[in-house]
Formats: sequence, structure tokens, C-alpha cells
Amino acid sequence: MFPLGNIYLCPNRDMKMKGKNIITERDRQATERRLLKTVGEMIAENGFEKIGINAVANCSGVSKVLIYRYFGSVEGLMAAYIRQHDFWINFSLELPDRSQLPLFLKTMFRRQIEQLRSNPVLKRLYRWELSSENEMIVKIREQRERTGLKLIEKVSRLTGFPEKEIAVMASILTASITYLVMLEEFCPVYNGIALDGDSGWEQINEGIETLIDKIFADDRKKH
Repeated sequence: MFPLGNIYLCPNRDMKMKGKNIITERDRQATERRLLKTVGEMIAENGFEKIGINAVANCSGVSKVLIYRYFGSVEGLMAAYIRQHDFWINFSLELPDRSQLPLFLKTMFRRQIEQLRSNPVLKRLYRWELSSENEMIVKIREQRERTGLKLIEKVSRLTGFPEKEIAVMASILTASITYLVMLEEFCPVYNGIALDGDSGWEQINEGIETLIDKIFADDRKKH
């Protein structure tokens, strides 16, 4: 798919916006999956700035009527992509017992980094989210907030640390990870850490693990 002014050409696609080739409302789930896949491909190749309803309809072969019906707008489609792939919205709140909690937290942060680094579309959509303020974005943030509060409450109960302390530590770590992953496309080095290579991210992972070990070591001293 290549942009040509405001027109997007979609090579190697069988579906075009011509008569009977337009997908109609037969299988909503399949159509939604197709639209989410298409918008992901478009953002991966050209970013989100020039995406419009006509481009999405042309590249997916789905009528504009269905895009509006299922997602409300192109912004609604992009928000749906975030909900589908967002680490915290889809995070399972099943936690292990206290003895396994340090390993669980280390693995959790590693997976957040791996998932976000491996999805350039999501990184770009997070930048879009930062520059947007609408009802769909508010709902996404509310979903993350609900997950975060439940996770903080559970970790606090397992460790005995006050929820306020857990909230601050969690916010610093999760926000830093998200910021640095979004930054790596434009800034190869941050505080001497190579963001454009696996070695730098392993350094970050090891630092997070050291911090978790120190927190739990201090906790053991108190008890």
C-alpha cells in the first residue's frame, strides 16, 4: 500500500470498492477482524496521520457504512486496535502466592517490554492517543485504570506494602517503559542506554529486576 496524495493504493489485494466486491454485513466478527488487520497494516506502513474512512474502506474492501456502524469512525477503529493489543487492558489479574510474586513481577515487566517493542503499530497508536482527547480514548484509559487499581490492591495485600507506595512504584515503571519504547524509534540512546538494540533493553530489564529484588529484600528485613 502506497500513499499518493490523499489516495492510498493497495497492491496485492483482491478486494476493491467496486460493486459486488464490497463486503457487506454477513459475518460481523470476520469483518471487524479484517478492518483491524487493515488499519494495522496501514499504520505500520504510513503512520496514522493520513488515515481516513475512504482509505480504510478501499484497502479493506469493506463498505464505509459498516465501518461507521461497527466502530463509529476511523478513530473508533484505531481505539479498537489499541483495546485488542494493549498489554494492561488484556492483563490477567491472577497472581501467584507471595513467595512467587517477585518472579511474577519481573516476568510481567519483561512481557510488557517485549509486547510493545514487537508491535510498531501499537507504539504509533500510543503516540496518537497522547495527542487525542475524546470519549473513546477516555474509555481506554478508564479500562487501564481499573486493571491497574486491581493489580495494585492485590500486590499490596500480598506484600503488606501500602497501596499508595505500590501505586507510585508501578506508575514510574510502567510509564517509563511505555515512554522509552515509544522513544526508541527516534532516540537511539537514553542516559547511555542503547534503546535501538536488545542489549540496552536487557540492561533495562536487569535494572527492573534488581529494583524488585531490593524492594522484597527490604520487606523481608521488616519481617
